[in-house]
Amino acid sequence: MSRRLRKSPWAKLVERSVLAFTRSALKSGSRGLAKALKPAVARRTPPPGDGAWLPGVALGAAGALRFRLYRPPGVQAGERLPMMVMLHGCGQDANGFAASTRMNRVAQRERFLVLYPEQDRLRNPQGCWNWYDTSSGRAFGEAALILKAIDQVCQLYPADRTRVVIAGLSAGASMAALLAARHPDRFKAVVMHSGIPPGTAHSGLSALGAMHGHRATRPLAATPAALWPPLLVIHGQADAVVSPHNGRAAAQVWADAAGATPGAARRVQRGARYPMSVTDFKRRGSIVATLALVDRLGHAWSGGAASQPFSDARGPDASRLAWAFAAKQLRAQAGR
Repeated sequence: MSRRLRKSPWAKLVERSVLAFTRSALKSGSRGLAKALKPAVARRTPPPGDGAWLPGVALGAAGALRFRLYRPPGVQAGERLPMMVMLHGCGQDANGFAASTRMNRVAQRERFLVLYPEQDRLRNPQGCWNWYDTSSGRAFGEAALILKAIDQVCQLYPADRTRVVIAGLSAGASMAALLAARHPDRFKAVVMHSGIPPGTAHSGLSALGAMHGHRATRPLAATPAALWPPLLVIHGQADAVVSPHNGRAAAQVWADAAGATPGAARRVQRGARYPMSVTDFKRRGSIVATLALVDRLGHAWSGGAASQPFSDARGPDASRLAWAFAAKQLRAQAGR
């Protein structure tokens, strides 16, 4: 952004709006918030369990992108594993997101790689992905960097590029959906946790309205919407940061694009965890989208580590749900 633009009243208004947006998203993580906002280099907590926790950097036209890769133990020579791409939310980094979601434990048990791209604080001071900034093209530049990271991992590590799925929380969920909508051939499934669907905002100002459910969602015209990969939406009914309306809108947009119809909602509860209402949208017997609305869950990763911010251990285990959904899609598509 040029110096002249930074001094303009419009630029200052947008910057204030984006700052308000990120501050609002961070309110739900008040416990341990100071820890969450430390620079990424200040935290080196390794993932639990066995396996390798590998650093990396991807380079592209939009700059550089740091990432972390979890590789489970016992990978054999010539073996290719599926990969889950995990995009963190505001106030998080790769280490914090891995600790909060405990996705690496699932990966160790189920044998898949986990890639954690990390937003640079120079691109967003709060570590948010700029998913909404499509007018300037910044969102697409960040998306291209994430694709570069995926390509690099698939080239250097035992990742099967034909079995890649993507998931995210909050701003990460919105970026995951943007990537899946624009590059549907790259992903076999997408998981949105507490996010806003693409086509709902195009700037910092419109993102504020979208957070509160005040904007309609229009499918992006970049690719035919009917080709989008299957979608799982997880959203808390008590989310005061990103309205649950966005979760319902995401599932409906995916369903409408494919001509899918909803089945009957079913109530699901395991033990003392929060119950959830689950609705499948199907076309010709195949799932196009699944919507899981979790009772009493706020703006936090459902079933995450209790010691981490942006995490609620009392919710159903979103990491297990995400991989179970992804694995089902991988099996279904492999059998075609």
